[in-house]
Amino acid sequence: MEHVVFTPDRRPGEGLRFSWDEGFEIAVSVSRSEILVKANRAGLTSLARHLLMLAQEDVTGGMHVHLTADQEIESEIDLILQRMSD
Repeated sequence: MEHVVFTPDRRPGEGLRFSWDEGFEIAVSVSRSEILVKANRAGLTSLARHLLMLAQEDVTGGMHVHLTADQEIESEIDLILQRMSD
């Protein structure tokens, strides 16, 4: 099975543009030694798209997507996905 994930076009001078699949659900929980990210298919595809956006060649270190607790994700804490400098 092949699953194609399309990422929005990057426009020079603009920030990252993220899109969500309809019906996405993402939950994040933290214990003493684990971080658990649970998601339905739409949520997993949306997270994959966000990571692929951050992996684009012209994205610089420090750029990130901030997923806010009880808004984009079901969680008591925010989840930040950040690009490291190469």
